[in-house]
Amino acid sequence: MNATTSTLPTLDLPSPEGQLISYTMSGPGDFPRPEKPLTSRKVYAAAHVVPVMTAENVPGAPAQLDWEATLAYRHELWSYGLGVADAMDTAQRGMGLDWKATQELIRRSAAEAAAVVRSQRHPALAGRSVRDLIACGAGTDQLDPAGVEAGGSGLEAVLAAYQEQLQVVEDSGAKVILMASRALAKVAAGPEDYLLVYSQLLERAKEPVILHWLGPMFDPALAGYWGSDDVPAATDTFLQLIQSNAAKVDGVKVSLLDAEHEKQLRAALPMNVRLYTGDDFNYPELIDGDEHAYSDALLGIFAAIYPAASAALQAYDAGESARGREILDSTRALGKHIFAAPTLYYKTGIAFLSWLNGHQSGFQLVGGLHSGRSLTHLAHTFVLADQAGLLRDPQLAAARMTSLLKTGGLA
Repeated sequence: MNATTSTLPTLDLPSPEGQLISYTMSGPGDFPRPEKPLTSRKVYAAAHVVPVMTAENVPGAPAQLDWEATLAYRHELWSYGLGVADAMDTAQRGMGLDWKATQELIRRSAAEAAAVVRSQRHPALAGRSVRDLIACGAGTDQLDPAGVEAGGSGLEAVLAAYQEQLQVVEDSGAKVILMASRALAKVAAGPEDYLLVYSQLLERAKEPVILHWLGPMFDPALAGYWGSDDVPAATDTFLQLIQSNAAKVDGVKVSLLDAEHEKQLRAALPMNVRLYTGDDFNYPELIDGDEHAYSDALLGIFAAIYPAASAALQAYDAGESARGREILDSTRALGKHIFAAPTLYYKTGIAFLSWLNGHQSGFQLVGGLHSGRSLTHLAHTFVLADQAGLLRDPQLAAARMTSLLKTGGLA
């Protein structure tokens, strides 16, 4: 840590046990920006969106985004050598970010990435392509699943929705991430319907895509994805799709929070198909790998821990794998806390840390999602982030935490 204890703020914080405790901050870690591209792992940080602070950010209201702050956050991630996964679950797809706002987000973020490539603004991205910098989600959330009928007509509606979004992402120049679909989960009769829809999408795709398998802990509407609640059976269907279309699959992002399952899937993938871990609990061991393989990463937690994540990857690049693992392990407690059940509210923690670190002027999310965690939960997020060295300006973070405690009647 860079500051002495005597210069660091002390706050009275509510503990997980419900008591107020005196906490003295530790100070920021030493996480320099890389001076050259990261090469040991291919990684994307799934970024959140920043709303207009004066907008009507309540459930059901159209998303109004602060484009300057939203795009600046992507530059912050790029400056640490990380790619950005945009218009994903972290950006509140299906939880406040409507399709109209999503289209604009995809176009603006991809255009910003293209400008970065042209300008060589960030040394850590030298020689990188737009698709290395930005990958965007294509799903079906312009459909209301409740209005989609089972059977052939429903499958046709799902396919058309996917194709519309696929076109938007491809036209932007970003890499395509085929997201899991609530509507498909509702109308599919079994594994064969998933294979039918996805096979047509992969045939239609101009460039290899990333396939996304999001578990029900992130979105209960996705239970039984790939045609079965039995994970091994669903995995067989998933692998069948990949093996039949390997030339069109850049990689797979798996978010089931099951490290052993990911290792088994990783070993079964065709050569040249990447496993981008989406396991926000077990990412240190999965990225570190074993004697056989390692996982690349496409993670929401990386939007919160990006300075440490970059430092870890720099260590791996330098052949210092033990140091890289040590840095990742130092963030694990924070990851488990932010993604604790109900996991779908992890976006609240991502935005909270963005606010504490000065990347947005207020602690808000579209759709009112900033209310998704308790003040005690957020206080512990503050402590764990500080202990991991991820509160970059202790005075600012302490002042903002104190203001939130006052609002909540705790200071």
